[in-house]
Amino acid sequence: MPVYAVLLLIVAISVLPGAASAGTPAAPGWSDADSRAVLDQTLELTLAPDLSHLDTDEAAAVALLLEAGGLVQDIYEDQKHPEALTARDRLRQAHQAAPSPETGRLLQLYRLAKGPVVTTPDNRRAAFLPVAPEVPGRNVYPPGLSREAFEQAAAVTPGLRFARGSVRRAGSAAHTADRRFLAARPGLELLHPGLGKSLAEAQEGALYLAPYSLVYADRVARIAALVGAAAARLAASDPDLAAYLRLRALDLQSENYEAGDAAWVLGRFGHLNVQLGSYETYDDALAGIKAFYGMSVLVRDEKRTRDLAADLGGLQALEDALPYQHKKRVREGIPVGVYHVVADFGQARGANTASILPNDADHARKYGRTILLRYNIMTHPALFDRARGAFAAAVDPEFHGDLTAESRFRRTLWHEVGHYLGVDRTADGRRLGEALGEYADLLEEMKSDLVSSFSAQQFAAAGRYDEADVRGIYAAGVLRVLQDVQPRRDQPYQTMQLMQWNWLLDRGALVWDRASGRLAIDYDAYPEAVARMLAEVLAIQRHGDPRRAEAFVDQWSGWAPDLHGRVAASIRAASRTRYTLVRYQALAENRADGSR
Repeated sequence: MPVYAVLLLIVAISVLPGAASAGTPAAPGWSDADSRAVLDQTLELTLAPDLSHLDTDEAAAVALLLEAGGLVQDIYEDQKHPEALTARDRLRQAHQAAPSPETGRLLQLYRLAKGPVVTTPDNRRAAFLPVAPEVPGRNVYPPGLSREAFEQAAAVTPGLRFARGSVRRAGSAAHTADRRFLAARPGLELLHPGLGKSLAEAQEGALYLAPYSLVYADRVARIAALVGAAAARLAASDPDLAAYLRLRALDLQSENYEAGDAAWVLGRFGHLNVQLGSYETYDDALAGIKAFYGMSVLVRDEKRTRDLAADLGGLQALEDALPYQHKKRVREGIPVGVYHVVADFGQARGANTASILPNDADHARKYGRTILLRYNIMTHPALFDRARGAFAAAVDPEFHGDLTAESRFRRTLWHEVGHYLGVDRTADGRRLGEALGEYADLLEEMKSDLVSSFSAQQFAAAGRYDEADVRGIYAAGVLRVLQDVQPRRDQPYQTMQLMQWNWLLDRGALVWDRASGRLAIDYDAYPEAVARMLAEVLAIQRHGDPRRAEAFVDQWSGWAPDLHGRVAASIRAASRTRYTLVRYQALAENRADGSR
């Protein structure tokens, strides 16, 4: 956009009714008070793990990977909103030209929200920069495409459901750009045979799939080059990690992650680990199938990893105990690592405590999965204090001591293991994402939550946990389900947590005292309540019926202002913050705009 156009836009915005203070390039209707309302409730953390033990090659590889991460962040922000990067750059230019507290706060909001749209304290999605309204398809589907229209097209062209590609409309500006990019990069045709033909023959108005490696060709090629250079630096000191990174550099361009996933799960790495690619689909509010870019650079906590490995076992026995009939054989030796986050990017950025990947059912069956526990986030004192405060506000005092940092660690660990267990395909062989669509992520996360609580009783019976351990995991499970605001239906995590809250109330595992406004935990009723809900979730996944899933969500996601609302208000009153903005010492971030 020409400079004069930027200036005209800023001037026009500044005189709109309800806009922020004069000259501030905020969205119409967004004020500096709105910015303060979010930022005043934001907890800022800086992660600064010790990297002094890394050798010269490892330190150089980390620098290259962090540079690649910046490009991953750009891709992710563009995936979320088509005007994100333009709005970000325009805001930065305005702040550099005329620095002010107001534009500084807008830059902080952008860093927090990872884009120009933020969740407000009352749980609305609101644009704080002058961009088009956010849509369910974000920027990975054509503007205005409905869920119904997509499903009709995907029934005829199943390839549209591929997770690592944007759905485009033939005849659009995006179609023209895709053809031009492919012509400039003929090597992509070798990695995606028939792509040029499909672009050329797409009928006007028809939907087609453009792989991310084409949509973001320049950035993906640069990421691959940086990751390849990091692999070269690690070839001698960490050959397995180097092999994984070389394969992942190719994976990003072919969109076929199998080779890299196998090397990632089966490799034995040294001090470092890297999560890289488009895996998670939570940001796709249209169909729940498109994966968004993310990256984490991690340094291993050697002692805690060794200690954890010695305590992790009995997975087949836990699988066999799950309340469903069609059990499977599972690998006992899941690679589990305890790590400190050096830096996160894209979908991974934030206060994410752990992950288990890959989430492709075929890859998991062939090679297993790897669990990455982010210890410097999981045990951060400020985050635990906030969690403990929320628990104390909602639950009777007699239960406050049951929640510990260790119980939260165990709950998270077995939540991640839960993704490895239970149903991974429908009875007729379909992938869960394909079968259940927008409900797939919600049910998968709920299953893992419930497996985590279910495991406590199994391990107690086997003599691995004592009564205090079990109560601690149940208390952490209760904390997990409590909400400080009514969830929206496009929030799968929060919705599934609310559903568990309601189920535990219905089954007597939680007891509401209207007079005190607090909840009591019935630890005797808890195991049966969890087992019955887990059985229902596994049955829905096994049948793969989205209508049954929708009915289940509708039945258990109710919100009663005099119960949920009162508890939520108590949690909010006890919590000074509800947002978390994570910064990284390794990026030498500037506080105002997050740049290096």
